[in-house]
Amino acid sequence: MVSQHQLRVHDGMEIVDYPHLQQLLKQNGLWDWGHELQAIIQEFIQRNPHGRTERWLQTLNNLPSIQAQIVKLDAPAVTVSTSGPVDQALIRQELMSLFPWRKGPFHIHGIDIDTEWRSDMKWDRLQAHIASLDDRRILDIGCGNGYHLWRMLGAGARCVVGVDPMRLYTVQFQAIRHFVGQHLPATILPTGIEELPAHMPVFDSVFSMGVLYHRRDPIQHMHQLASLTRPGGELIVETLIIDAEERVSLQPQERYAQMRNVWHIPSIPLLLEWMQQAGLKNVRVIDVSATTEEEQRTTEWMPFHSLKDFLHSEDRHKTIEGHPAPVRAVVIANV
Repeated sequence: MVSQHQLRVHDGMEIVDYPHLQQLLKQNGLWDWGHELQAIIQEFIQRNPHGRTERWLQTLNNLPSIQAQIVKLDAPAVTVSTSGPVDQALIRQELMSLFPWRKGPFHIHGIDIDTEWRSDMKWDRLQAHIASLDDRRILDIGCGNGYHLWRMLGAGARCVVGVDPMRLYTVQFQAIRHFVGQHLPATILPTGIEELPAHMPVFDSVFSMGVLYHRRDPIQHMHQLASLTRPGGELIVETLIIDAEERVSLQPQERYAQMRNVWHIPSIPLLLEWMQQAGLKNVRVIDVSATTEEEQRTTEWMPFHSLKDFLHSEDRHKTIEGHPAPVRAVVIANV
């Protein structure tokens, strides 16, 4: 069952396993950087309360305890299974109550969580190009529900720390962690990058995927990422881009593909310039891919509008607002 530390009341219910977080930080040389994180997270949660927190915590508490016999973190679907009997109806009901599930897929005791994003496709595009993750301390900004954290552990990471302010994603991570293994060195911090201790270069690899275009100041974001990456470490940035040879950016006046808070979608030349202005080295583009309806789509686990609804009905090369359809680039650099 879920640890009582996760159910403790502190001016509102908690959703972080703080003893596990402290152990992860101490065992992996991150304590000097993160020793104030509990207070930071609690203050952030109190400033940003969510009315469904108590219900989510009850869902976590309802999940049955099952001894996992097979755990696969290096497969497209993060997989947990056992040869013993399981109450699939109960597990499915509780996990389904945490919808919408955006990132995945997961396969939990015979239940396929078919998420909106086939996040394994993004992982396949970048894994062969990044440095080996063996024994690396990793930070993933904008990690969502943590799908890529499990894949990073499966690739040999020493420990993984995800950051995402969306409370539901932390709850989904805790639900998967309940089955995958609560001892594994992975955690999510339900806060924003602005709240993190800065100017402490302690991580070997820092990921920022699907975040840059939501930042008002993209160069400042690059500086923030670099300030947390050790000298010689690797920074991986994945972002929307526009197809142009000039150093230009699309700045939607209202929405882009129905997304709010999209401030800058750069051309690749401008994106590379931003990274160089932030002092990054060896900047190189390793992938450019159009987002397809195979990769992002409506499912039973995410029944709301998705990519097909965000594209123009008469020209699928444009968004519903008339902007260029989503194309994403992965860029790698060193600090």
